[in-house]
Amino acid sequence: MSGVSTVTEFILLSFPCSRKVQVLLFLLFFVSYILTLMGNGAIVCAVKLDPRLHTPMYLLLANFSFLEICYINTTVPNMLQNFLSETKTISFTACFFQFYFFFSMGTTETFLLPLMAFDRYLAICQPLHYPIIMNNRLCMNLVALCWVTAFLCYPIPIYFITQLPFCGPNAIDHFVCDPGPLLALSCIPAPGIELSCSLLSSLIIFITFFFILGSYTLVLRAVLRVPSAAGRRKAFSTCGSHLVVVSLFYGALMVMYISPTSGNPSGIQKIVTLFYSSVTPLINPLIYSLRNKDMKAALRKIHMSTKISQSK
Repeated sequence: MSGVSTVTEFILLSFPCSRKVQVLLFLLFFVSYILTLMGNGAIVCAVKLDPRLHTPMYLLLANFSFLEICYINTTVPNMLQNFLSETKTISFTACFFQFYFFFSMGTTETFLLPLMAFDRYLAICQPLHYPIIMNNRLCMNLVALCWVTAFLCYPIPIYFITQLPFCGPNAIDHFVCDPGPLLALSCIPAPGIELSCSLLSSLIIFITFFFILGSYTLVLRAVLRVPSAAGRRKAFSTCGSHLVVVSLFYGALMVMYISPTSGNPSGIQKIVTLFYSSVTPLINPLIYSLRNKDMKAALRKIHMSTKISQSK
């Protein structure tokens, strides 16, 4: 990929510790990985199989859960392998492919969350026009636009990073190929590329975050005008789950990427990255399903159907 690079592979140090602790970490993250796949997969199946959930709100939720499945698969399988590996190596090409898909999936999430906020704004603030404006076809077109746009954001920055000379050392103090640790291994300083990556991440995070903030400000104003307490509770319940997810995800992102990545100690980088890339996909299904009667009913229906089929 780069004619001046002598490094052909990197070493992902992940979480340096004794062999016994590595095995314990493997078991912990393997269980959380399986639970994440099951939880998000259950939401995707529930929306697909229950005709009552074929609405924009639940189609967005199913796409978000599918994205979470893709997101954790960019990092966790390799991290699990490294826990049991003696070498902990990843090839030069594989490292930058992981970088690309990890950041593209994360960017897709920052685009889907504002779309979900916009859907709630239309449903609560424009209830009469909502079925006309936000139909299923438009919803899926907007979802596709989020995916395509997100995957077009990082090819150019990644290309320029691959052109930097990497002549050793090749140990990345992280469990994922992140731009900060990668740029630190370059043989020459690249403040321009580091600043560009930081600015791009900051723009994406701030623009989408303020769009969500604006949407929910308008929602809050509309909800406070609802005369009945029951109506206000129902409106808040439909938005509460999404606000919790937004707070967790954007809180971690802002700690990590608003300032240049080299300014964060490696320990903080790993913990924060682990939180928004592995922990939030694990708890998101719980947040959405526990607060949503329709989703709980659909999941119970799937569970009962599974039990009946097994009994036969």
